[in-house]
Amino acid sequence: MPSTLALIRNLFHDPRERSLAIGIWGAAASAGAAVGPVVGGFLLEHFWWGSVFLINLPVMAVLVVVGIKMIPESKNPAPGPWDMPSVGLSLVGMIGVVYAIKETASHGLGWGPGVAALVGAGALTWFVRRQLHLPAPLLDMRLFHHRGFSGAVLADLLTILGLSGLVFFLSQFLQLVQGRGPLEAGLAELPAAIGAVAAGLLAGFAARRFSVRSVVAGGLGAVGLALGTVTLLDQHTGYPLLGSMLLVVGVGAGFSFTVTADVILSSVPKEQAGSASAVSETAYELGAALGIALLGSIVTGIYRGFPTPAGIPADVEAAAHESLGGAVEAATALPAAQAGPLVSAAQEAFVDGMRSAAGVGSAVLLAAAVAAWFLLRGQKLEDGIEHP
Repeated sequence: MPSTLALIRNLFHDPRERSLAIGIWGAAASAGAAVGPVVGGFLLEHFWWGSVFLINLPVMAVLVVVGIKMIPESKNPAPGPWDMPSVGLSLVGMIGVVYAIKETASHGLGWGPGVAALVGAGALTWFVRRQLHLPAPLLDMRLFHHRGFSGAVLADLLTILGLSGLVFFLSQFLQLVQGRGPLEAGLAELPAAIGAVAAGLLAGFAARRFSVRSVVAGGLGAVGLALGTVTLLDQHTGYPLLGSMLLVVGVGAGFSFTVTADVILSSVPKEQAGSASAVSETAYELGAALGIALLGSIVTGIYRGFPTPAGIPADVEAAAHESLGGAVEAATALPAAQAGPLVSAAQEAFVDGMRSAAGVGSAVLLAAAVAAWFLLRGQKLEDGIEHP
């Protein structure tokens, strides 16, 4: 992704052409995300489960061959040395913070998670300070001096953080709670991708017709409100509400991500496009890691506390409390009179956890919308210059 955005920045000098190119790139990514669950669902229903991984091989083979022939070189002419201490600090920092979140959610506060949190936070702080003093930093933190750049990166990070819980648990809800097959679940998620494709292609025009901050903040607000509707779901919620929610999520995310990508590229000089794209990608990955750790821990913590029906063997009870999939699998070894209540209790606990995580995600997205409204004030796509 970083190289792709940098390549777009270097190939398209006209701002309108660049906005359209970013929109097409985002639409293609969303289309791929739409096809993935559908193809994966088809393979799971007809072939060995490992086939969902093998499908990547021919795709990547074609990409390598086509990329070598058609993609021009785009890189910093003076990239500087690779700083291994920075790599180590980033790894220690992220592992420490994520471990602390997961362990605290699973087992409560303790010395282990506390020490991990301190070590992780210290490593990340050291990482940032080191980048500010290196002549060729791994991530150029000086880019954050641009208010528009900072606002766009923050919006992306918080959006991914808030959405990661929905993406991670929705397929389980559709299949293990509502009883849909893998292919049907993949098709059920299509509205999000369709909305993202349409919005991505129109995002540049909308940002110029209205304003950057209104499109980004409006898109994030729409996603936040859509996530809020997840707090109303239950085991028997009909698809019209689910489909409408996914469509709004796709449209809002399509507008926001496309415009923030354009802002990130237009806020920096051409020779820094690679660094800006790397920071953008880091925001995506950091948001996903923190979102899955935080929101996933909320779901897991609530789920594991559900009361099991009387008479369930200890080994089955332990397996059921590990995950919803474990509960469904473990229930197959029980008589129908015990299996039904166990699965029902597990499903209800999972939905309770998902609703709580969606509420937190909704709050994060709405906070991101407010932050974008202020940080992207005066930001324009035409020249990438901020006006007071």
